[in-house]
Amino acid sequence: MIKLANVTKLFGNIAAVNDVSFEIGDGEIVGLLGPNGAGKSTTMRLITGFLPQDSGTITVNDLDIIKSPVDIKKEIGYLPENNPLYLDMLTVDFLRFCALAKGVEKDFLEDELIKIVKETGIAEVYYRPINELSKGFRQRVGLAQALLGDPKVLILDEPTEGLDPNQRVEIRNLIKELGKKRTVIVSTHVMQEVTAICTRIIIINRGKIVADGPADSISLSSSDTREYKVTLSGGNVGSLLQNVSSVKKIKEIIENGNRHTVVLSTKKESDFPIELSEICKRYNLIIWELIEEKKDLEDMFRELTQ
Repeated sequence: MIKLANVTKLFGNIAAVNDVSFEIGDGEIVGLLGPNGAGKSTTMRLITGFLPQDSGTITVNDLDIIKSPVDIKKEIGYLPENNPLYLDMLTVDFLRFCALAKGVEKDFLEDELIKIVKETGIAEVYYRPINELSKGFRQRVGLAQALLGDPKVLILDEPTEGLDPNQRVEIRNLIKELGKKRTVIVSTHVMQEVTAICTRIIIINRGKIVADGPADSISLSSSDTREYKVTLSGGNVGSLLQNVSSVKKIKEIIENGNRHTVVLSTKKESDFPIELSEICKRYNLIIWELIEEKKDLEDMFRELTQ
């Protein structure tokens, strides 16, 4: 569906997007994460054709963004970060204007509007001025214009920014529903939204991809370390563990009588439990507890982008 190959975008001497490559298949809901200035919005603008890349190729449905810009734009619905609405227009007039600008034929216009209004839940504000709408309904109107023309791809840049918790949940559920029929790329800073909405996560930092994988396992696949909490007794625990080849760092030692609880990180591809067992057997240590601490998405995000 969407393919970027070695894409770079320069602003002066700064590479906002630096040799980025990825593919997104039909029906995926992909979360694009990164700190401010990482290149998320620029990447989205490149895919939509809003900005031209300096090198590399971008294709949507096997169409090249440089060679077939108009045809690709028909395949994409785009909600920019700032949701540029004409505030002095009625919702109905704004959507009718957008539909005609997108090339929706007049004979099918009213049917298209009825379908989109139902899909986005904006019937109650359809004949109201946009400047009277709440932020939540404005976002819904922005989503409605993105859906006009029945695009196969939705690109949503910070769609819940500035919304209250209830509005966030409403927009989040709406995006999940829209994603059942389309490929969706959504950027956000809210980690729980990514895990609730997305099937896949791409993390970008300083213009480069630093992680890419399924939403439910990316924290395991992207980190190069594992973390354990182990409670031992029977000897000089700290120095003995420091000599285990797979241990990268001892982060904390808590003493409680003759027991020592140690928090440590190990190499990702290691057999720390086996090595620990051998050390304990050799030096007559007793293992009271061994727990692998699972990193959540927020921990992994900070690790990859700091």
